[in-house]
Amino acid sequence: MTKNASQRSKEPLILEARNKMSENTWERADADDLDRCQGVTNNGQCINKAISDSQFCMAHGGRNAIDKKKNEDLRNYRLTKFKSRVSELSNSDAVLSLKEEIGILRMMVEERLESCADTAELLLVAGPLSDLMMKVEKVVVSCNRLEMRLGNLLDKGRVLQFAQTVVQIIGDEITDEKILEKISNKILGAIENDKTAN
Repeated sequence: MTKNASQRSKEPLILEARNKMSENTWERADADDLDRCQGVTNNGQCINKAISDSQFCMAHGGRNAIDKKKNEDLRNYRLTKFKSRVSELSNSDAVLSLKEEIGILRMMVEERLESCADTAELLLVAGPLSDLMMKVEKVVVSCNRLEMRLGNLLDKGRVLQFAQTVVQIIGDEITDEKILEKISNKILGAIENDKTAN
């Protein structure tokens, strides 16, 4: 059987690949070699050298050790990357705020609503849309609790106390009672207007 030109041109590459494979994986071991494969054949113990990080050659499961090592290395890499990211985020002030997440969820609700061309489509997405809105509510509640705990959000009592402090400071500088009363009423009116606007 004659070989065509393309088969002959591929032969050196195939032989080179086989030689490299045999150099790395199919090396014969001496009978007393400690690196001898622990696999057993019909003729007794395997005569090949075990691959590194394994007790077996490629024919008797050494490849599993290589795959296991690669998976372990990948797992360790991901774990290290995860720990690094957790460390970055735990030191960030942005972690203590959920405002960006609320914005993202609200944009998702908006996109879902805008994608509906008619009432029928709106009914089809009603379930997922409802779930999304419940998630927005939960994140908003969590954000408010977090901000209250951190002191970033003022309740009505704190706002009124702050207003009284401002009026007290102004009162120390202004002695005219009528002007002081006007300033006090304007501050309280601004607080009431802001409360009704929200």
